[in-house]
Amino acid sequence: MGKTAALLATAFLAIMVAGCATRHEVEVKPLEIKPIHITIDVNIRVDKALDNFFDDIDAAESKVEKATP
Repeated sequence: MGKTAALLATAFLAIMVAGCATRHEVEVKPLEIKPIHITIDVNIRVDKALDNFFDDIDAAESKVEKATP
């Protein structure tokens, strides 16, 4: 058992030395931040709101026109 333990210890030591001999590098590049352009089209909502607003005025005008002989 003494030879087996010595053999395992030697193998473990050889693996550890080989593992430490590898070299790892991490390349850190500067972060590039670009502006984001967002265009939101709200004309449809405004157009519908204006149509509804002017429909009420047009309806009131047509009532006035019908009321006058």
